Amino acid sequence: MTLDIITPDQKVFSGEVEVVTLPGTNGSFQILKDHAPIVSTLGKGTLLADKQAFVIDGGVVEVANNKVLVLAEALL
Repeated sequence: MTLDIITPDQKVFSGEVEVVTLPGTNGSFQILKDHAPIVSTLGKGTLLADKQAFVIDGGVVEVANNKVLVLAEALL
């Protein structure tokens, strides 16, 4: 699946990943291939994309058709 991580300043990451772990506002959760469409708010924490880690300061995630779009407030 495709992951894009975007902040107001820049596109931080764009590429193919197998699994994404996100810091949801009510706890962390994972997105795998063929996940149902979802829109969720994100809290401050670590976003894991396969073996890469990004620390974000909240934001929103949208998942649809094996595309994960993370609109992060900022990277920490």
